[in-house]
Amino acid sequence: MPIAPTLLRCLILAGIGGVALAETVAVDATANVHAIDPRIYGVAFGSTSQLSTLRAPLDRYGGDTTSTYNWQLNVSNHAFDYFFESIPDGPLSAGQVIDSFVAANLAGSAASVVTVPMMDYVATTNAQRDYSWSFSQAKYGAQTASDPYNPDAGNGVLSLNGDDVAGNDPSDAYVPSTVSFQQGLIQHLVATHGDAAHGGVQYYGLDNESSIWYQVHRDINPIGQTMAQSSATMIAYATMIKNVDPTATVMGPEEWGWDGYLYSGIDQQDAPANNYQSYPDRAAHGNVDYVAYLLSQYALASASAGHRLVDVFTLHWYPQGGEFSDALDSATELLRNQSTRSLWDPTYVDQSWVDTQVELIPRMKAWVAANDPGLQIGLTEYNWGAEAAMNGATAQADVLGILGREGVDLATRWTTPASASPVFLAMQLYRNYDSAGSAFGDSSVGASVVNPDILASFAALRSSDGALTVMLVHKELTASDAVTVSIADFAPGAQAQVWQLAQPGPAAAAISRLSAVPVTAQAVSLTLPPQSVTLLIIPPAVASGPTAGTTTGTTGTTAGTATATTGTATATAAGATTATSGTSATTGTASSTSTTSTTSSSGATAASASASTTSGTTTGLGSSTGSGGGGGCGLGGLLGALALSCLVGARRLRRSSARRSAT
Repeated sequence: MPIAPTLLRCLILAGIGGVALAETVAVDATANVHAIDPRIYGVAFGSTSQLSTLRAPLDRYGGDTTSTYNWQLNVSNHAFDYFFESIPDGPLSAGQVIDSFVAANLAGSAASVVTVPMMDYVATTNAQRDYSWSFSQAKYGAQTASDPYNPDAGNGVLSLNGDDVAGNDPSDAYVPSTVSFQQGLIQHLVATHGDAAHGGVQYYGLDNESSIWYQVHRDINPIGQTMAQSSATMIAYATMIKNVDPTATVMGPEEWGWDGYLYSGIDQQDAPANNYQSYPDRAAHGNVDYVAYLLSQYALASASAGHRLVDVFTLHWYPQGGEFSDALDSATELLRNQSTRSLWDPTYVDQSWVDTQVELIPRMKAWVAANDPGLQIGLTEYNWGAEAAMNGATAQADVLGILGREGVDLATRWTTPASASPVFLAMQLYRNYDSAGSAFGDSSVGASVVNPDILASFAALRSSDGALTVMLVHKELTASDAVTVSIADFAPGAQAQVWQLAQPGPAAAAISRLSAVPVTAQAVSLTLPPQSVTLLIIPPAVASGPTAGTTTGTTGTTAGTATATTGTATATAAGATTATSGTSATTGTASSTSTTSTTSSSGATAASASASTTSGTTTGLGSSTGSGGGGGCGLGGLLGALALSCLVGARRLRRSSARRSAT
């Protein structure tokens, strides 16, 4: 096993040997093969231009203000985020904000994700469309902060004693809302845009982070919801949505983060007073995780209804160690490099108040398997910060690669980064790197690395032309590294295209096409600059001559047509089909069909080879772990002692409250 790069640098600083630093990536085109759902490349609040440039498949209308949107008056309350003020969203035109959002998405070829409010109140305004607010200083007393442009609108915290204002009148800034009121919104959207099956709104989210309504919307929901209350509310709204538009996709519970996965709103609210040791609502339900309980209730209600009420299990995730910020000090950048492992790595202990293994995506799959089998999973808010920096770009590229490799069904980043920013360009590298629609492959294959904190890599086959695409996410803060990508079970062409996102010196970050690199002895070697993202496009070998289609040995190609069908989209590519462990193959057609994923077969290819699945992935021979951390280097006690002296653990901080700094 190669020496981990961080340890190697410690050895060099200690004066032990001048070992050359190099990184390796092992790509296996028949390992861990499964379709990458294009819906993982979604965003929130993108402009038509941004959606087109990113070829974003989903655009989400969500966040705290959407929980209080009054579709009839076209007004929202900005809650905890801005002095609990109800502010008109333009002129009095029923549903205008969402209608405009949907129209912009249609122009940008993106499906709409719309948040449906579920609280008992929505924002209001008067005939003159003036602002209204929940915590008037004149009415409720002096408060510790107020809107500088509207001094009477306080923050709801009394100057006298620091207590929250209690017993405020919701009618100061709201009117009542019910399931029937929100049914009118869904009916309006269907009447205006069509149902989901005919070009209308395809996705509806069950409100936004409802377990912390007691904080974010404490002016109208000051008491946290119980597990039973939350599940009943969600099921009522999901039932209503499906009754109006049976073809729509419903997503929930749209929870905020770690405590929101484990505990109901009432348990989170009472936890500080209980020193985070007692969670009565959870205990009353057999100590099951909050979202596991919700999933079990979804399943029961769906069985009773005779059809699914909730189609996608959706959560939000923000790193809790300060990464979701603009901070660019070296400690934060290094943490940003490693904390993406919270999405998948069972060995990674989150370096924040969470202080345990999150392994979010496998955990979500386990919750579904145990409580509502067959449900899809989605991450509808996430953000690793530093949008204007390459450190943010490498984190974003890492996250997108992880979502594809780990089999997430959909994701929408919070929000859309500024056009041409490093993070925006990192997303574009996956979806439209040449500004002509070319993209990372659509069928994930194995790519393993030594240390994902230094170099992460993701690989995929592209059905349109048979190319092998390899993403190299180089996280080193200041050093360039030599990298060798070895290729197994794929017959490559002679040269690989190189597209790279980097920011040299004071120049702006940009995606550049570099000179092609040779593929020699089933490997590609190149040097990566610090904090860069590089995409290799490795074409299949071109068969020629009278022996085309014949293979000898362990790896070869079959000339012919490869067809892959996933869902309703079909792509056909004339080219080469990998053949492994065979002595001969006959020119013909290789075909694979799946309702949920691309399939792959490995072995000698006869005149016609086909694979079919209705449940997920068909994986070829030679499966292995896709990506992992380093292992022991076996150099004995000296290296171990040096490792302990050089590798210092991150400081962990306890949270002061359940609320995180995200929308």
